[in-house]
Amino acid sequence: MQETLETIDHLLGIGAESLNWWQMSLRAIVVFFVALAIIRVGNHRIFGKNTAFDIVLGIIYGSILSRAITGNSPFWATIFAAFTLVILHKLLAIVAYHSSFGFGNMIKGKPKALVKDGEMQKNVMRSSSVTENDIKEALRSSGHKPDISSIHRAYLERSGDISIICKD
Repeated sequence: MQETLETIDHLLGIGAESLNWWQMSLRAIVVFFVALAIIRVGNHRIFGKNTAFDIVLGIIYGSILSRAITGNSPFWATIFAAFTLVILHKLLAIVAYHSSFGFGNMIKGKPKALVKDGEMQKNVMRSSSVTENDIKEALRSSGHKPDISSIHRAYLERSGDISIICKD
């Protein structure tokens, strides 16, 4: 068993001062499959178009795993760090789901009302950097005429999308 681990370490260039092209290529293959396995343990929504909570993890996850490929950090420690981040993300998502004291809103954000009964909420729009044209675009994208007076409610969602509920 020890001999097998030493062979794997040698093939991956673990402990080597520099990596050659095939060691980096082999590391890339290993990291690819390990990353897939780690994401399967975590949550598939990490890399969907979601909240800042999900996006931040995706950026850090990619950064950490790239260090494993290039050899800028110890290989196995980097893999475990990536796994730890995904588990942390999953645990925080579980706490957010089960909390009733606003923890979910704190880490994921909450929707903001941009239009109420056909009236634009200028202060909310200004603070969220949403223009009238952005709302009209969301109307067109959802198959409606770009008429803001036809909106019952429009929200800037946690994902950054604008959702529209039209009047009857």
